Order: sequence, then structure tokens, then C-alpha cells
Amino acid sequence: MTDVDVDALADAFQEAFNGGDPAAFSAVCALDLHYEDPLCAQPLESVSAFGEHVGHIWAGFPDARMEATGPRLRDGQTVALPVKLLGTHRGEMAELPPTGKFVVLHAVLWGQLDEAGERLWRLRAFFDVWDVAVVLGVLPKPGSAGERAMFLLRGFGLRR
Repeated sequence: MTDVDVDALADAFQEAFNGGDPAAFSAVCALDLHYEDPLCAQPLESVSAFGEHVGHIWAGFPDARMEATGPRLRDGQTVALPVKLLGTHRGEMAELPPTGKFVVLHAVLWGQLDEAGERLWRLRAFFDVWDVAVVLGVLPKPGSAGERAMFLLRGFGLRR
């Protein structure tokens, strides 16, 4: 097993994300990458499927970039990469028309390295989808009349 520097691997992953070329992930991810996040309907099972997924993000947020937000951690084959994604919603994404809103999404990428310990093999992103939906105007702001109305429609807050 190679003792890859987790900071170098994370930097290369961020460069691939920030570079806008889906093929760039092949340099840092195993070909049979297994990826999950709250926006995926089902796990993605290859680096090319992951590249396509990120391509949808780039289409909706053409200026999207990833930045580190804390120390990267490694324990054997396991890595944790705290990041934030930043970008302006300028393109259609999942049938949501462009809002022009700037989004900052904090996330933790939790992963497992391949057998050689050189590439990301299993990767899961944890982030708050609700907050992004509020920023984009898909969901009402907390404490607003819109939020109260939404919860009333769902049956919360009604008494018999």
C-alpha cells in the first residue's frame, strides 16, 4: 500500500472539480468509484458516472468551485475532507430555472481509498440540502409566514 499524502490527494480532487473537466477525476478516483450524496437518486458506480453528475452541477453553477474548510484527516484507508462548494445558480438544474443566487454549501466528503491507497474508491458527501433549497427559493425561509403555511398544509400545528 502506498502512503499517499491526503492533502495532495484532496488538492488534486479539488483541482479536478475546479477545472471543469469530468475526465480529470480519473487521476484521483478509482475507475470503479462508488459515490453517494443527498442529490443522487441512487449510488453512482464509476468515475465516469461521477463526472457526469458533477457536470450537472457545473451546468447549473458555471462558476462552481470547491475549497477546503479544515484539516483533511486520514486513518488507514479512510479519509475525511471538509470542503465548501461556492457558486452562482446561472443555469437550469433539475428543471429549476436559474435564480442568480449565490450559494455556499458546506460539506464533508467521507471516503475510502482503493486497495493501493492511492485513489478515492468509495466517497460519500454529507451536506444540508434543505439550506440550499432555502437559498435558491425552493423552500421558504425559517420562521417566515411561508414556512408556517407549508407546515400547516402538511398537517403540522393543527389541533383537533
